[in-house]
Amino acid sequence: MNKFFIVLVHTYLSKLKSKSFLISTAITLLFILGFMNFDRIISVFDQEQSETSVVLVLDETGELYEALESNMTIINPTIELREFQDAAAEAISLIKDGEVEGMIELSLSASGLPQGTYQAMTVVEQMLPWQLEQALQQVKEERVTSNLNLQPEEVASIYAPIEFERIAIAETAKTETELNQARIFVYILLFIIYFSVLMFGNMIATEIAIEKSSRVMEILISSSSPIQQMFGKIFGIALLGLTQYALIFLVGVLSLRQRLSTDAFGPELGEMIIGQGLPLHLIGYAFLFFILGYFLYATISAMLGSLVSRIEDVNQMVAPMILLIVAAFFIAMFGLTNPEAKIVTITSFIPFFAPMIMFLRVGMLSLPLWEVLLGVGILLATIVLMAWAGARVYRGGVLMYGKSSSLKDFKRALQLSKKEKQ
Repeated sequence: MNKFFIVLVHTYLSKLKSKSFLISTAITLLFILGFMNFDRIISVFDQEQSETSVVLVLDETGELYEALESNMTIINPTIELREFQDAAAEAISLIKDGEVEGMIELSLSASGLPQGTYQAMTVVEQMLPWQLEQALQQVKEERVTSNLNLQPEEVASIYAPIEFERIAIAETAKTETELNQARIFVYILLFIIYFSVLMFGNMIATEIAIEKSSRVMEILISSSSPIQQMFGKIFGIALLGLTQYALIFLVGVLSLRQRLSTDAFGPELGEMIIGQGLPLHLIGYAFLFFILGYFLYATISAMLGSLVSRIEDVNQMVAPMILLIVAAFFIAMFGLTNPEAKIVTITSFIPFFAPMIMFLRVGMLSLPLWEVLLGVGILLATIVLMAWAGARVYRGGVLMYGKSSSLKDFKRALQLSKKEKQ
């Protein structure tokens, strides 16, 4: 047992001090800080680009400019419209000289409705033309409603959204508000589970391949059993992942608290992230299925990593496992819009898909307890089975050297495992 903890601590500390871990953690923390302060970052650039954009208006009708300017002031007051009486060629010359942003020519269609043509140096910028289009659309609506002799109240009633409420009859069913909130959390946590299992599983396989390629494995085998090495690495990487997520969670919570207490935008940010209340049961289920999914795929990763002795062969060996994870992720994404679909229900009991899909169903539906327990039980049984099989393959796989990138090497690894026991 002491040797197991030695491997665990060595794996944890070596990865904790590695440049890849430090850089990835720093980037993630910067992303969290950037997300929490996104509006402040945008305001800094807005201050640098606070100059008014000037757009020339060539109104062939002589009656659309004032209405367009009035609507544009409401949509975006930083865009200044200037009525231009000269020829279009002179306006184009001003655009080329950089004195104005662009120009819009206004005219009436055959049916007597407003239409426009926007010209600028490039059409890469999308926001300004879109806002001009929206302002002109409002001019059109005003003219049409005026021709129909509609009152402003009547127009408002036409464009007012309908009241449409969804009510679940089943007593245990979640309300629409609860579903929307759960969908956001499930979506975020699914990504966390997906990338974590993918990243840390690949880290385990690569770590074993590096040790084999550098012949360090031969020294490790003489000092501790392969089984202790395997589970020491699995638990060491798990501890590393929990450390990283603890840092991310701490920085996120502190940033949110700072915004809530010092910024007028803070309550809106808190409402967007937390909603009507933090669904703690979802956090608990996410942690449970994250741990179960990690140990399942970590065991498989360690087993596959033990079969290769070159780092460049790792990706090819773990490709089938990655395909399983990707398939589970896509089914889960589909399940966000239809969690009661048969494919979602069936795959939630398949152990390789259960970490993400059973978690999805728990978050989106009111499942009976026996379904959750059955899914967790199947997953636990599979983890035990894979740990047993993985330990046998690992015992022989770490003794294999040379080019090895085929699943046929399982048989050879099992044979070496039996000889090593004897």
